[in-house]
Amino acid sequence: MTMSINTGLVSGMDTGTMVNQLIQLEAAPQNALKSRLSTTQVTASAYRTVNSALAALATAAEALAKPESWTSTKGSSSAGSVTVATTSSATPGSLTFTVAKLATTAASVSTGRWATTTEPAGLATLDFLSTVDGSSKGSVALDGTESLEQVATKINATAGLGVVASTVQIAPGQFALQLSAATSGAAAGFELAAGSPFSATGVGQDAELKVGTDTATTSSYTIRSASNTFDGVLTGASFTVTREESTPVTVSVAADPDGLATKVSGFVDSINNALQTIRTYTENTPGSKAALRGEYAVTSIGGQLLDAVISAVGTLGSAAQIGIQSTRDGAIVFDKEKFSAAIKASPDLAQRLVGGTGTAGDPGAVTGIAGRIRDVAKVASDVTTGTLSSMAKGQDSLVRDIQDRIATWDLRLAKRKEMLTRQFTAMETALSSLNNQSNWLAGQLGSLSQ
Repeated sequence: MTMSINTGLVSGMDTGTMVNQLIQLEAAPQNALKSRLSTTQVTASAYRTVNSALAALATAAEALAKPESWTSTKGSSSAGSVTVATTSSATPGSLTFTVAKLATTAASVSTGRWATTTEPAGLATLDFLSTVDGSSKGSVALDGTESLEQVATKINATAGLGVVASTVQIAPGQFALQLSAATSGAAAGFELAAGSPFSATGVGQDAELKVGTDTATTSSYTIRSASNTFDGVLTGASFTVTREESTPVTVSVAADPDGLATKVSGFVDSINNALQTIRTYTENTPGSKAALRGEYAVTSIGGQLLDAVISAVGTLGSAAQIGIQSTRDGAIVFDKEKFSAAIKASPDLAQRLVGGTGTAGDPGAVTGIAGRIRDVAKVASDVTTGTLSSMAKGQDSLVRDIQDRIATWDLRLAKRKEMLTRQFTAMETALSSLNNQSNWLAGQLGSLSQ
């Protein structure tokens, strides 16, 4: 309920303005709370921004601390028709072969044609046989009343059949039923029992690679795959063939120093991002308006990250040997050329310096740079126990408390304004009454003098 206020017609005072000014004076504590609320919200956001950078760093460090991250390999092929893909478990190796066959998919089409796909097709029960050994793959019961669409639906719904059916338009007003094996390869091949109104349009065939040649001094062997992708022929690698090749093709899996360098470079970028974020939010130079200006709990994390990088790793020495070191302004630099040279000179040195040696818990295990960075970042950013997470939650709690106090002040000031409005209204009413009495007395005195 809003109370109207007398504007001072009797007293001549602007009582409405006076009430608003009094309320503004009394609202000073609330305004201070609002200013504090804004600062607290900015602080909470700053903690979370730093926390996000450290959480990302912890993830990057965790990945680089795993041994499989250091088995970086790349595949290559001497022919454009063969592509190679590797996984983290791939090991160096090579294989030379010719592509004798490509994998194909068995298929058949109905010999009959229909004007529509919805009229009764007149097909009897279909018996599917394996082209490998003639054994039954399954049957689809039909009574002739089903349309082509219904026949296709029944075939596709038959579990274990391994055949996909679809209606195809051969020409305007001519439809047929197409049957295809669900997968390529010889084992998926099928045929229909004798008498069925279908003819084969494709034969299921495995892809074949021929390795070596049969001569007086050498022998050959064949590698088969139901698809055109060969998995596991070389450990941790797969290669896909797209055409037959009578000219020998060589696929190779080799160590990839550049791939390792890219991983380490990305890790260093994550460290620098975390360090820069910390510096930005804790800047303590004169005139700085940083949200966490001079906050030791945060700046100390930056110091721990730097120590984790530049400190020696057991008896191995520092990471400067592999091109990782700090600058005077507290950043981390990565020298790719030095890293590559170190990899060539001692292939496992970088892994031991960054990833550590031994298994966690072993007496002789040494934590590498990645492990040390991970530990520092996790202590700070852990969702439940992280120091930064706890600080952000503390600011959130303070925000809620301040918001509650501001809301209480809203009620208090509203009641105060109502009370002042009533008081000034009462004053104007009293003055009006006195003014009326004065006018009446003046009138009475005036009548006595006549």
